[in-house]
Amino acid sequence: MRTALVHDWLIDFRGAERVVEQIVLIPELGIKKLYTLLFSKREFSGSPIANLEVEESILVKLPLSKKFYRQYILFLPFAAEQFDLSEYELVISSSHSVAKGVITRTDQLHISYCHTPMRYVWDLYHLYLRQMGLTKGIKGNIVRLIFHYVRMWDYLASKRVDVFVANSKYVARRIKKHYGRESTVIYPPVDTERFMPSHRREDYFITVSHLVPYKRVDLIVRAFSKIKLPLLVVGDGPDMHKIKAMASPNVELLGRLSDQEVVEYMSKAKAFVYAAEEDFGIVPVEAQAAGVPVIAFGKGGVVESVLEGETGILFEEQNVASIIGAVQRFLKHEDKFDPAVIRRNAERFSPQRFRQEFRDLVLSKYEEFKAGKIRM
Repeated sequence: MRTALVHDWLIDFRGAERVVEQIVLIPELGIKKLYTLLFSKREFSGSPIANLEVEESILVKLPLSKKFYRQYILFLPFAAEQFDLSEYELVISSSHSVAKGVITRTDQLHISYCHTPMRYVWDLYHLYLRQMGLTKGIKGNIVRLIFHYVRMWDYLASKRVDVFVANSKYVARRIKKHYGRESTVIYPPVDTERFMPSHRREDYFITVSHLVPYKRVDLIVRAFSKIKLPLLVVGDGPDMHKIKAMASPNVELLGRLSDQEVVEYMSKAKAFVYAAEEDFGIVPVEAQAAGVPVIAFGKGGVVESVLEGETGILFEEQNVASIIGAVQRFLKHEDKFDPAVIRRNAERFSPQRFRQEFRDLVLSKYEEFKAGKIRM
C-alpha cells in the first residue's frame, strides 16, 4: 500500500499536529512522505514527523509566508491543489483548512481526518468579521468576497473526499450540515501519560490556550478580575496585549511555557477553566489526566469529554457572569471531585486507542475500496 499523508501546515505543534504524529506511527500505513503547505522543521525536531520526507507547497515562494500564512487565505486552496499525489494508492489528509482539497483520481482512496470545517468561513464567519472590524467598508467588502469564494471552494473540495473521519460528534454534525456528508467519529489522541494527579494542590485556577479571539480567554480573565481569585494564564498569541491590559493583579500571564512547565502548573491547580466552543478540546482532557476538575463552556466537543458533576462543571452561557457562577458552584462542591475518577475518564482518549481505531478504519475502508464497495 503506497500512502501519502497531507496536512494543512506544520508551523506550531498543537492538537492537530499530535494527530499527524500518531498517524505516522501506525506501521501498517507505511507513510514515508508528508505533504504540507508550510513546514517549520525546528518545531518538529523531536517528533516522528521529522523522520519523513516533507514536501512543501508553492507558498514557500511568497514573502514571509511562514509568519503571515493566514493572510494568504486566497492562495491556500490553489496551493493545496498543486500537490502531485498520482503515485499513491491511499491518500490520508489531516484537515482543518484546505488539505482535504487535494486532487486525487477515481482509482485512489482519499480518507480525511477532519478536525473541523473551516471555522472562519462557516460557524465563526460573522464573529471573525466583527472582531476584525470588517463588517462594512471597502476592506470589509473585499474580505467578505474572499471568504465567499473560499466557502464555495471548501464545499466543493469536500466532495473530493471518499471517507470522512470526524474528531468529535460535534464536528460530525458540522460536516453533515456544511458538506452534506456522513462521517465516523474517532476522538483525537491525548498524551495522558504526560500528566499525573499531584499530591499537592495549590490555591490557583489555570487556563492554557493559544490566545486568539475564539478561545475567549478574555472572558475568563475578566471574570477572575472581578472575583479576585488567583488565575494563571498559560499561552501566547495575537490577543496577548489585549488580555494583559484587562488583567487585574490576581491574574498572572505566564506566556508560552515548555511542556514540562505546563505539566507542573496544571497538576497543582485547583481547577482548569475553559471558555471556548471547541471542536474537541485536547487541553481539557489533559487537565483531567492530571486529576484536575474542568470548568468549561458547555457547548462543542468538550461536552463529550467532561462529565458534569464528576470530572467538572459546565456553564451555559459564553459570558463573564456564567463563568463566575460556575466557579462559585465549583467552590461549593470542590471536595466532591475525586482526582482518580477524573484521571480514569481522561484515559479513554489515549494515543494507543487512537492508533488502533484509526488503523482499523483505514484498513477496512481500503479493503472495501479495492472491492468496489466505497460510495460517497
